[in-house]
Amino acid sequence: MTKITFMGAGSTVFARNVIGDCMCSEALRDSVFALYDIDAKRLEESRTILEAMRAAKGNYGKIECYVGVEQRKDALRNANFVVDAIQVGLYDPCTIIDFEVPKKYGLRQTIADTLGIGGIMRALRTIPVLKDFADDMAEVCPDALFLNYTNPMAMLTGFMLRYTPIKTVGLCHSVQVCSEGLLRDLGMEDKLEGRKELIAGINHMAWLLDLRDRRQRSLPGSQIPRGRISRETGRRKQSAHGIHQKLRLLRDRIQRTQRGIQHVLHQIQIPGADRKIQHSAG
Repeated sequence: MTKITFMGAGSTVFARNVIGDCMCSEALRDSVFALYDIDAKRLEESRTILEAMRAAKGNYGKIECYVGVEQRKDALRNANFVVDAIQVGLYDPCTIIDFEVPKKYGLRQTIADTLGIGGIMRALRTIPVLKDFADDMAEVCPDALFLNYTNPMAMLTGFMLRYTPIKTVGLCHSVQVCSEGLLRDLGMEDKLEGRKELIAGINHMAWLLDLRDRRQRSLPGSQIPRGRISRETGRRKQSAHGIHQKLRLLRDRIQRTQRGIQHVLHQIQIPGADRKIQHSAG
């Protein structure tokens, strides 16, 4: 039986989304889902929600809970996949300090989860914890794949790949919501179902290369369907000219925010501009 260990499972929304997706997959629904956190109360909240979801999906698989450092090796033992979604030092005080200290000296940040002084500080306090995870994994599940969702993504994934023997992949959930947000911004909600996107790049600096509707027609570039589209607020009609105008306004906004990042024609970067700006000079 496949074992999926979730480090930081007290993050209820994230655990629900990731493990909930696994429960919807025929290949993964029979897995053992090992939930680990250092906060027993939050872990129990996650367990309650996930048990309800498991029951609704047919009671496949099994959920186990592990609390605290003393139970960490048991949570990891014989795991096939380890999902990492932790925050060291919590939002208050650590994340607040990541913003306030640089701001005091004139360095303003949009979000401290990629680069910049805040990102560096976040990495420095998180790397020792990942080192402990890696040491335990090398002992009890050396062949497991470490799926890192914790930010700053590039720095932490780079550490795991360079300085530990653990197989690691860095992931970001923003890719999953990129095309949905774009189509909603353009008033093209009727194109959401059945869409397919092609995205390539590095974490927090990716490109939406292609977006197609259920009929495999390219969106929202030169092949935007002419005529009218539906919106949630009724059957309001809008011409293709209006769609192109909205797209231009959206691109202008992104370009102003990114300050010097060159855009490839008809391609849109993801995720939000607050993260992308970290890759350019302040």
